[in-house]
Amino acid sequence: MTNEHSQLYVRAKQIWGTVVKDEPGYPLELKLQLELHKQLLNLFQPGTYYYYVFNIFEADFDFVSPGITNILGYMPEEMDIHLFLDSIHPDDKPYFLQFEQRITEFFKNLPFEKISKYKMQYDLRMRTKDKRYVRLLHQAIQIDFDETNYYRTLDVDTDISHIKNDGIPSFSIIGLDGEPSYYNITETNTLTLSHNLFTRRERVILKMIVENKTSKEIASTLFISLHTVNTHRKNILRKAKVTTAVELVRKAIQEGWV
Repeated sequence: MTNEHSQLYVRAKQIWGTVVKDEPGYPLELKLQLELHKQLLNLFQPGTYYYYVFNIFEADFDFVSPGITNILGYMPEEMDIHLFLDSIHPDDKPYFLQFEQRITEFFKNLPFEKISKYKMQYDLRMRTKDKRYVRLLHQAIQIDFDETNYYRTLDVDTDISHIKNDGIPSFSIIGLDGEPSYYNITETNTLTLSHNLFTRRERVILKMIVENKTSKEIASTLFISLHTVNTHRKNILRKAKVTTAVELVRKAIQEGWV
């Protein structure tokens, strides 16, 4: 491990160490809980993805899903935090540290009862085993915590190279269950509440559009008519100031609307 990579790990571990002081326990059947957490906590996959459990105390992975092989080319057992950090595009590493710093600051100041009501997301370029770069949308929620410690996160990394192939990384903290959101967070010290363009139902439908579901599938899932879905779609396009679904998906990812 080079000195540059060592410094990135040390700095990242210092950031993570500010939210956990005590060693976590080891919940039984943790792997079996992952799909349930993904369903309950509003993570989504607008493309090929893998997921993992990150142990904040150990600053390493407890579990990595087999899907990582399809995206980065590594077997799950090959991936550890050092390889992960080493794979981040050199130009994106400062963004990674900035985003992780903002995340820890946000969660340290969050009331205990609201911890499960937020997810964070940002995008980064990652180097694959065959030396290509792909852009991943990184989403994370807290799955193991108490009043004083954050022990583990559930993270989903989705390949969005087909949606966003250039531009600087963007970062958002998204409120669930009616909590406020903060989109496109910058280096400024103050988080600014984002105006909610969409109604709650529109946000649900937008998420399903980004996941490439058809209007018929959306109607069936939500038990509403096809006409109602199409009306919502028109309103979403109008509010987003785009004319096609492709433009909508790109903008939704860029702006962190889902």
